[in-house]
Amino acid sequence: MDKHPEYQYLDLLKEILDSGFRKVDRGTGDASYSLFGKQIRFDLSKGFPLLTTKKVFWKGVLEELYWFASGQNNVSYLTRKGVHIWDDYPYKIYKKKVEAGHEAPMDKETFVEKLSNDDAFAAQHGVLPRIYGELWRHWPTRTGKTIDQLAWAIKELKEDPSAHNLIVNSWNPEYLYTMASPQDASYFPICHNMYQFNVIDGKLSLQLYQRSADIFLGVPFNIASYALLTIILARVTGYEPGEFIHTFGDVHIYENHLDQVKEQLTREPLPFPTVELDPALKTIDDFKPELVKLINYQAHPPIKAELSVSGGLFEGKKS
Repeated sequence: MDKHPEYQYLDLLKEILDSGFRKVDRGTGDASYSLFGKQIRFDLSKGFPLLTTKKVFWKGVLEELYWFASGQNNVSYLTRKGVHIWDDYPYKIYKKKVEAGHEAPMDKETFVEKLSNDDAFAAQHGVLPRIYGELWRHWPTRTGKTIDQLAWAIKELKEDPSAHNLIVNSWNPEYLYTMASPQDASYFPICHNMYQFNVIDGKLSLQLYQRSADIFLGVPFNIASYALLTIILARVTGYEPGEFIHTFGDVHIYENHLDQVKEQLTREPLPFPTVELDPALKTIDDFKPELVKLINYQAHPPIKAELSVSGGLFEGKKS
């Protein structure tokens, strides 16, 4: 009998526990255990890789991917859908404005409520510039025009399935770290920073490169999100789904997640679910959450853990 594909993820958890190198974030003091240059891969014909050894927040996966694929950058879309996986980040920005004397203090619960119910407040405080959806669909150029990378990749997949350059990039040095001018610097660096498509034997595969990955909290979500993207793009380009390949730069377990990881490693994987797409989904711009159905998802209970905002842009946002 073939080994359940989820064991790739569990084996990587164990490898990091056994041999990860301890690092300490210079800004926050958060400690983690890291390995570098690992890879896992999932044959999408053998089920949808929504991990089962702890329940993954499917609604969050689906709504966030729609948020990305539609090119949005305002968190209020998600808060209004009851998805709160990004709430910490605009609130962190808001608190910086409070510290600078530009805004009145407000607790997080009130802040999120105003994002959900006050259009003017959401327009002012809900935008996270230079994030995934914006860069996928509206990459800024020096001419002032923008590039729709995702639409371009889809067009090329249809016209030239043998192409080797089908890359969507979220890593723009102009807006990152000390490379950026102060007025342009993003608040957080991108973590899952590029993906590439490939067609072999009529099957579409996607490889994600993630430069920094919180394997316990963030990676289960990232696997599901990009596997779903692969399935959707296979539909709109006329191919069968192939593989989702997840390649990691620094993949790590935060020190305050060690007990939770050990608990997860005691659990046996359950059969993967499947995903069904509505026939109305024919182009990427047809994609809406209600056109995607998750079938037969059974999982062990969630395992809660504290979010690390410091590690990068949303690398560990989910339980």
